[in-house]
Amino acid sequence: MRVEYIRKRVLEDWRGLPEKPERPERCIPAAEALKKLLPKLGLTERLNEQEVQTAWNEIVGDFLAAHSLPVSMRDGILIIQVLQPTVRYELERSWKPEILRKLKTRFGPKTVKEVRFR
Repeated sequence: MRVEYIRKRVLEDWRGLPEKPERPERCIPAAEALKKLLPKLGLTERLNEQEVQTAWNEIVGDFLAAHSLPVSMRDGILIIQVLQPTVRYELERSWKPEILRKLKTRFGPKTVKEVRFR
């Protein structure tokens, strides 16, 4: 407390004006500031993309994860790179609704809106 008082007095003398009291409501935790900053910088999709890549094996299983990989996500559209045409066909025809349901359950309905295989 004493150090704050001395700091205030020195600043008042140096500026020639009385020091305005600090407003504690302007101070927010770093985690809260990042939550507000990430959407402005467009980085929330990047974080969601990383989370999806990490969870891909768990969502589709070992075999399909060995033959496919999420490569990007833009505007809620998840792009999956598939190594073999037969696996792509199987994913597109049989697994797509199930994969989309699991992704929406895990990450929320607004994170992944559509899945495309390439």
